[in-house]
Amino acid sequence: MKNIEEFGIRVPEILLPKKLDLASWSVIACDQYTQDLDYWKKAEANAGNNPSTLKLILPEVYLNSPDKPERIKKIRETMKEYLASDVFAPVKKSFIYIERKTAFGRMRKGLVAQIDLETYEWKPFSNANIRATEATIVERIPPRMEIRRGASLELPHIMLLVNDKEKLLVEGAGQIAKKHSPLYDGQLMNNGGSITGWALESKEELDVVTKAVNKIAEQNAAPDGSTFLFAVGDGNHSLATAKAVWDEYKVQLKEKGVSDEEIKENPVRYALVEIVNIYDEGLTFEPIHRVIFDIDTEKLISYLCEKLSGKSEEVESKDKLEKLVKASEADFGFAFVKEGKQKYVYLKTEIKELAVARLQPEIDSFLKQEENQKAEIDYIHGTEEVLALGTKANGTGILLPPIAKDSFFETINGRGPLPRKSFSMGEADEKRFYLECRQLFC
Repeated sequence: MKNIEEFGIRVPEILLPKKLDLASWSVIACDQYTQDLDYWKKAEANAGNNPSTLKLILPEVYLNSPDKPERIKKIRETMKEYLASDVFAPVKKSFIYIERKTAFGRMRKGLVAQIDLETYEWKPFSNANIRATEATIVERIPPRMEIRRGASLELPHIMLLVNDKEKLLVEGAGQIAKKHSPLYDGQLMNNGGSITGWALESKEELDVVTKAVNKIAEQNAAPDGSTFLFAVGDGNHSLATAKAVWDEYKVQLKEKGVSDEEIKENPVRYALVEIVNIYDEGLTFEPIHRVIFDIDTEKLISYLCEKLSGKSEEVESKDKLEKLVKASEADFGFAFVKEGKQKYVYLKTEIKELAVARLQPEIDSFLKQEENQKAEIDYIHGTEEVLALGTKANGTGILLPPIAKDSFFETINGRGPLPRKSFSMGEADEKRFYLECRQLFC
C-alpha cells in the first residue's frame, strides 16, 4: 500500500479561531455574487467587528474597484494581526470531515485535506493526478496572484471531485470521524445553511483515508500508470493561481540555494481543498444552458444534426420539450420564434460522453461563420429563463440535458477539460464557505 503523500495528499495543519462564531467567521467563496454588492454589504454587517474570513479575502465584486490595492494591503495586515494575536487556537494537524446542510434541503459531505500542487495541472490532456474540469481562462490568473502572493494565510474554497462509486473515502472518513464530538457546529450567514466538522487525526483514522485513496487510485489507473484521482469541481482558477504562485516562488527558492527537501516541505507548495464524492446524493450537478441571439435557428439545428449525427423533431409545447431533455443524457431542446410563431424542437443524438463537451465546440464553429458574426451567446442556469428568452424574436433558447456523473471523469480523461460554462455544482448559496485556515508565506 502506498503512502498517502505519494498521491499528492497530506494531513493539513489547520487553524481555527479559539472562539468560533460560524455566523460571523465563515463567509461564502469570493467568486460568488460578483454583481451583487448588497450581498457583500450584508456579509459585512454579519461579520461586524468580530474576527471573520471576510476580512481575509477579496470578494470579486471588488476585483476592479479603484481601492483594490488598499483592500489587499488591509487583508495582508489583518492576516498578520490574527496570527500575532490570540484569534487562533493552536494548530491542529488533521483532516476534517464535514457535513454541510444547505437551505435547499440537501446535505453534502466533504473531507478537508491538503494537496501537493506538483500533482495538479490545468492544461488540457495532462495525465496529472489532479486535473481541471473546465477550460482555464489564463487572463484570470494574474489578478488572483496579486492576492495570494506573499499572503500569510490560505483559506480554501476549492472543491475537488473524487470518482468513488463505492463511497470509500469521504463517507468512510465520516463513519469513523463521527465517533467523536464535533470540532465545530453551527449556522452559516446569509442563507448558507449549517455546517458541522469532525477532526481525523489518529493513526486508525488516517489509515482509513490512506486505504481508501489506494483503492480509488487502483480503480482509476490508466495503462500508462498515471492516475486521474481528482477533478476540480469548484475553484479551478483559484487552484491554477496557487500553482502559478508556487511555480514562481519555487524558482526564487532554487536561486537562493534552498535544498530540495526544504522545497518539498515549503507550505506554499500545498493548497487546502475540500474533497467531495461525485456520487454524493447531496451534490447536484446542474447543466448551464445557452441562449443565442441573432442567428437563423433552423440553420443551427440543421448544422448540429449533421455534426452530432442527430435527428430533430418539432414538439407541441415547452413542457414536453423540457420533459424530453430532462429525461435524456445526450439530447437538446430548442425554443425560438419563426414567422411570429413559437416553435420547440427536440434534437436527439447518440452521444455517449457528456453532451456539453460535444455541443459547445460545434456551436463555436457555427458562430464563426461569416453570416453569424453579429450573434451573441449567453449562459443561463434556469430552465424557465432559457425558455422565456426563446420567446423573443431574435433569441434561441437551448436546453442541455442533466450532467451524467457516470461519464464525467471518463469524458475529461478522453477529451480534456470541458468547455466553459459546462455545469454548476448546486445553487450559489450552496457553494463552499471559507472556514479553515492554514499558514502560507511564513
